[in-house]
Amino acid sequence: MKDKISMPPLNPQEEAVILHKGTEAPGSGIYTDNFDNGIYLCRQCGTPLYESSSKFPTHCGWASFDSHIQDSVSELPDSDGIRTEIVCSSCGGHLGHIFYGEGFTPKNTRHCVNSLSLHFVKS
Repeated sequence: MKDKISMPPLNPQEEAVILHKGTEAPGSGIYTDNFDNGIYLCRQCGTPLYESSSKFPTHCGWASFDSHIQDSVSELPDSDGIRTEIVCSSCGGHLGHIFYGEGFTPKNTRHCVNSLSLHFVKS
């Protein structure tokens, strides 16, 4: 799947995270421990963001990926001046943050993503 799919309207919790740059509580996300084969889409606009093969366990409380589908995710300076925010390149919806140099995978990259920002399609 490389095309967008139509998504239903956001609920208030999803709006708080995706539109207002909130963060879901650690360990509360439905995709934190999901390791089924499939693809993760932007919950707001349906753009494919992550393949399940890039997901890995970190036990940090959020879904973690070491790469994204080409051109699907953009990096922005976070308002805290320390972290780097990641957003959907298509709609600008807040996904979470990206971290480098932690050594979890050979790519040395961790996309720390709110489950509320994602929609999973099993393959």
